[in-house]
Amino acid sequence: MPHSRLEDLPAGGGGRWPASASGFRSAHWGDMEIGYTTTAGPRDCTELYKVAGLPGGVCPCPHYGYIFSGTIRATYPGADMPDESAVAGEAYFFPAGHILIYEEATAALELNPAFALTQCMDAIERVARKLGAEPGR
Repeated sequence: MPHSRLEDLPAGGGGRWPASASGFRSAHWGDMEIGYTTTAGPRDCTELYKVAGLPGGVCPCPHYGYIFSGTIRATYPGADMPDESAVAGEAYFFPAGHILIYEEATAALELNPAFALTQCMDAIERVARKLGAEPGR
């Protein structure tokens, strides 16, 4: 059975998503993608999801996770759902159809359905390549 220290998960999903390598480590285990996300400061994914062409400008992947440090807020544009925030020390579930906003430097473990996360990350990677982003940026 696979196992890993979070810091030993492959950067950028083992080369699948090199533009995300600096803040995203992940491995595909069974039908799940195990990820460790770190941000150096605030990050609002609103524009990224739009530019990536994600349907409705929202993330199609449900996220299950735990926050070691920082805060993640999820907004649900076009849905009758209030914003919700998860903070350090909390487990969370954000259903598909959200926008993630990292309100401060954050470190979080995520367990995601691999197919849904791949759809999102592949779209982001295509935009990064088109814009000439350097791997790891």
